[in-house]
Amino acid sequence: MSFNELGLTPALLRAVREQGYHAPTAIQAAALPPALAGRDVLALAQTGSGKTAAFALPLLQRLIASPPRPGPRVLVLAPTRELAAQTAELLRELAALLLHRPKVALAFGGVSINPQLMALRGGCDVMVATPGRLLDLLEHNGLQLAGVQCLVLDEADRLLSQGFAEELQRVLALLPAQRQSLLFSATFPPAVQVLAEQLLRDPVRITIEEAPPQITQRAIQLDRAQRLPALRELLKTEGWERALVFVASRYTADLVSDKLFAHGFKAGVLHGELSQGARQDVLAALKAGSVKVLVATDVAARGLHVDALDAVVNYELPRSPADYTHRIGRTGRAGAQGVAVSFICADSAENAESHFRVIEKRQGQRVPRERLAGFDPEAVASETQATGGIKSTTRKSKKDKLREAAARAGGASDGH
Repeated sequence: MSFNELGLTPALLRAVREQGYHAPTAIQAAALPPALAGRDVLALAQTGSGKTAAFALPLLQRLIASPPRPGPRVLVLAPTRELAAQTAELLRELAALLLHRPKVALAFGGVSINPQLMALRGGCDVMVATPGRLLDLLEHNGLQLAGVQCLVLDEADRLLSQGFAEELQRVLALLPAQRQSLLFSATFPPAVQVLAEQLLRDPVRITIEEAPPQITQRAIQLDRAQRLPALRELLKTEGWERALVFVASRYTADLVSDKLFAHGFKAGVLHGELSQGARQDVLAALKAGSVKVLVATDVAARGLHVDALDAVVNYELPRSPADYTHRIGRTGRAGAQGVAVSFICADSAENAESHFRVIEKRQGQRVPRERLAGFDPEAVASETQATGGIKSTTRKSKKDKLREAAARAGGASDGH
């Protein structure tokens, strides 16, 4: 199937070609026709399946066909500022070639509300927002929702799991009863089922069973002190055009990024203490290629989409198996192949081998351990000690040395 068969206007078909879309993804092919026909849609599809364009294109076509009216005609709610920003960016790019270009407004928390209020003074056609900040704008009389003709809930499961249920109900109470509603979710837990029953009228139900991502997982054993030189070695030898390196803290993110930059790598950093402008700048630089290596905390583990991201490196392991899944899911998207490398440090205080075993068990996959040439660790966890001790391969452990010293002291006492 091609986009020409889905009922898009010539202007939007031109915009699709400009974006480099050659053929619709499964979710786009399934969702576009009913959405263009004005039907409510309940779509279950994984992140990275092309769902943003699946609702962005019919929304823009609806705006083209309907006469202007005050206030936003389309409302898109997203769970995170990164996802909201990427959605607004795609809508603006697709609208760029339209004769009457719809105005897309973006709002999220964590930054001053004043610039967002100023941007709404001339009104907007599309409002993309996180629920909490949308309510803030409404309380400041920044916009009204009486003219909304279409509502989109993007990643509805995350909207509910991140505590937005009450905010969603407040927003829904302010919307016109007669409207089109599109709900997209990666999973369908009971809370989302209840929301769908409340929100949607006779929806078209779409479930996209995506093929598993093509991600090669690697686990490299090394010492903590070897991580940075090992990372540099991988970046030099693997030929990755774009890589995302995950760490556990802002301090480590800044440190690793600075060290890589000092060694000539085009490195950038992303963490929660950066301003939103700085976040957007570094993501734009990564997409443009002026940044090749992005060192990030888990703020980048969800909702971040970068085309052709070759590799994810877990410089420090995530806290949970779910976080691991979200991290490595940044690569191997939309049918592309990717690689996920995890550093397993036997001398780490948190017992990395044991932690990684839990991750393997949850995903039902064993990842072979490997070593990099020139980076042999001084201590590694044995197969039988993965839940506790560390077996020394080239030197005695501290405990062994203490036991030997105690034994020698006891022997000396016996001799006297």
